[in-house]
Amino acid sequence: MRLELTISGMVAVHAKHAVFAALAGVDGVTRAEVELGRAELELSRAEHEIDAVTAELRAAIAALGFAVTDVRRL
Repeated sequence: MRLELTISGMVAVHAKHAVFAALAGVDGVTRAEVELGRAELELSRAEHEIDAVTAELRAAIAALGFAVTDVRRL
């Protein structure tokens, strides 16, 4: 499964590194490409787990003080 996250509040390069580390720590994330304001992820989780994994990704980002404003399947 591939997802694209839109993330608000990321204004500095160090935010990219923090977001990458947070997303990489979520179970099932096999690849993360992070830019300011967005992230593209590949996940090894099953399709029926989309709600749970989305909540985990949102929580990981919120813990950094940022917000996921949109989640889109790719």
